Amino acid sequence: MSKKVRKSQIRRTTGETDILLSLNLDGSGKAQIDTGIGFFDHMLDAFTRHGLFDLDLRVKGDLRVDGHHSVEDTGIVLGEAIREAVGDKKGIRRYGYFILPMDEALVLCAVDLCGRPYFVMEGADFNTPMVGDFDTELVREFFYSISYGAMMNLHFRVLSGTNAHHIIEAMCKSFAKALDMATGYEMRIEDVLSTKGVL
Repeated sequence: MSKKVRKSQIRRTTGETDILLSLNLDGSGKAQIDTGIGFFDHMLDAFTRHGLFDLDLRVKGDLRVDGHHSVEDTGIVLGEAIREAVGDKKGIRRYGYFILPMDEALVLCAVDLCGRPYFVMEGADFNTPMVGDFDTELVREFFYSISYGAMMNLHFRVLSGTNAHHIIEAMCKSFAKALDMATGYEMRIEDVLSTKGVL
């Protein structure tokens, strides 16, 4: 099976944000990211590096209000970019999962690139409202937006953890590893991994 170039570029402009994102699913972990939110940049860099994706992202948002629109809309655009880059899903594993430790935090992430959006996040009870300049309430908004933009099932379960920075970073890294697995090719899969014949 010949492998396709799996890249995408999405531009989204609203009255709240202006986002330009380029994604290469078959990259090497290179990131050029500027969202205006330092901790969010750090998490997206971790996602890129540990998933071995290439991500170029520029976000201009209404940070004078707060970070909500910038984070949520970035999730929407990243999800759409994943969906576009994956393409027809022929030959990929479809499912991915990872359990990632980061110091006292342990996070499970599971992904199904099934074409049906669904999001579950359990056990992420942050004991602080902010990590740096990032509102911890936005973790749920970000990943929810990815799941719907990508039309994927996305599940998180925080198995342990007390430090919000560690928990969020473990979530970003475990998602990267699970997505890398799900988008990876399996030589025994000739079409799409579904009894329906389509995903």
